[in-house]
Amino acid sequence: MHPPTRAVLSGVAAVAVLMAGSAACTIKNSGAPSATQAPASGKSGTGTAELADGSGTKVALVPGGAHPYFQPWKAAGAAAKKEYGLGEVTFDETSEWDQQKQDNLLSTLAARGYNAFGIFGVSPTDINTTFADLKSQGFAVASLASCPAGGTDKADFCLSTDVEVAAYKATKAAIAAMGGKGTLVHLTGNNVDANTQLRIKGVAQAVQESAGKVKLLQTITDVDKDLQTAQKAVSDLLSAKGSQIQGIVTTAYNPAVAAADAVRSSGSKAKVVAIDDDAKILSAIKDGSVAATVVQNPVGQAELGTWALALLQTKQCTMRHPGQIIDSGSFVVTKANVGTYDSARKAKTEQLRKQFADTYLVCK
Repeated sequence: MHPPTRAVLSGVAAVAVLMAGSAACTIKNSGAPSATQAPASGKSGTGTAELADGSGTKVALVPGGAHPYFQPWKAAGAAAKKEYGLGEVTFDETSEWDQQKQDNLLSTLAARGYNAFGIFGVSPTDINTTFADLKSQGFAVASLASCPAGGTDKADFCLSTDVEVAAYKATKAAIAAMGGKGTLVHLTGNNVDANTQLRIKGVAQAVQESAGKVKLLQTITDVDKDLQTAQKAVSDLLSAKGSQIQGIVTTAYNPAVAAADAVRSSGSKAKVVAIDDDAKILSAIKDGSVAATVVQNPVGQAELGTWALALLQTKQCTMRHPGQIIDSGSFVVTKANVGTYDSARKAKTEQLRKQFADTYLVCK
């Protein structure tokens, strides 16, 4: 497993597509005035995206299973509950990655009174059925950190990393660290997951742009099940082909941590570019054993997801385009910005908040 699945439209692209028919909703501290033009839906564009009363909204943030990526959702959800005066925000996950078990959990949460759901679906090919079922019961639903396969989203919106773009950024960073030439290996997650295929495409594009100076020696999939699996895969790789490898790009969490550890302990000269901001990875960037990492925005996904779900569940706002797919951002971190990168991530989250108000939402 390796969150998140794609977001087809980047924030910039989405704004470009939608601005022609947009009408702004004001938001707290946004500095954005209400627009006077009528939105595409025909509803008034003079409403506000500042939540009037969220006390009846109970939000459940539900990953597909246990994974370090989702841990920031807990604190972000708790902070959103306090900031917006929500009735409840809970974080709940199943003990294993199984779509039926996730569906059962969602049914249990609904029975307990939760009426808004931010979900990382276990099965990208099946999760739309779950979304449609929840929507039919009158619940607000967001696909967070993952979008359904196929480009159609039955949730109200999807807020996720564009993983193809993130993998492309990671590979460009690896190629730069390699001096623009050499042999590269890609370590990633489940081969049958839409995530993985998009990441493979992003890596391939960056390699292709090297005009033959960089060779992709191997793509190793199915190594994100747990850290032990990833450690064995990296150890086997370095033992068999270490002398041939100038760069390693990792686009899944566990192999990123494993590669950082293995390169440091083995003395390998391979340049490693990781994903996410595990403490080991950040430490390795500081000591130079990892060249860079590409971090995602789990806090922003949970914060904005909870806020937007509350606006939708209270019927204060609707989505201008139901099923909107929105890129939550990805950020290259090197030794130069390892101490400051989170400020860029927070700025992206605030930019997205304004885009929701100005572009994605239609509010009363």
